[in-house]
Amino acid sequence: MLPREDLLKTVENREIAARAIDLAEQAIKTWEVVCTDFLAPPELMEVQQMFGRLTEVHLLAWGGYPQAERVRVAIARADLPLDPSQVAIAALDISGNFLFDPASHRDFLGALLGTGIVREKVGDILVLGERGAQALVVPELVEFLQTSLQQVRSVPVKVQPIDLSELKVREPKKKEMTTVEASLRLDAIASAGFGMSRSKMADLIAAGDVRVNWKEVTQASYALKSGDLVAIRGKGRLEIGDIAVTKKDRYRVHLTRLM
Repeated sequence: MLPREDLLKTVENREIAARAIDLAEQAIKTWEVVCTDFLAPPELMEVQQMFGRLTEVHLLAWGGYPQAERVRVAIARADLPLDPSQVAIAALDISGNFLFDPASHRDFLGALLGTGIVREKVGDILVLGERGAQALVVPELVEFLQTSLQQVRSVPVKVQPIDLSELKVREPKKKEMTTVEASLRLDAIASAGFGMSRSKMADLIAAGDVRVNWKEVTQASYALKSGDLVAIRGKGRLEIGDIAVTKKDRYRVHLTRLM
């Protein structure tokens, strides 16, 4: 048996982490590869950190394509190989004419959840503009969604399974930059990286819209370090690269913005 209480001590998403421990114990006992439902980035980070302390099992995260934000995690005994083909994920094409009633990511997600399924069964949703969207789901829901999902906003839709190779994934745009700041405060570095005023950034931080390494940070004075990832809802992500101290004791920070 795994040291459950010890593993759960510092975990915020206890229910998800506890389910992952149950799956890990199953994997050890049965010699099978088992999979979690879809995890959001903060949940994935906690599960990876938790299992990083164990030698009995290892993990593989896969969301259907390399840049996927929501992923399922395959868990197996440490002596068994893992590859993405062992992570069961299905892709659906949700097609309709959205020319006169455009639908957002939230609209498609709301329509999917409106059929009665839970969020953990749905991965990423790729919005394709007036043509509809593609959604990643657990395979056991494919037939149900083909019959149950009939409309998004006011638009009738047709749901069909597609191969993962047919996903229309947009490669994220990257912008490299360097900023020189008096401190490594979150509001200072993030305002430079996202190209907005420091006061506007402070407002976003206070509102809980900013995450560092997928955890909500509400203090503008939070000190960033090399390797941190800053994410803002609707505005992309910012990777904190190398940090050097200048002759005037300021910080030269290399940034990569993903849009």
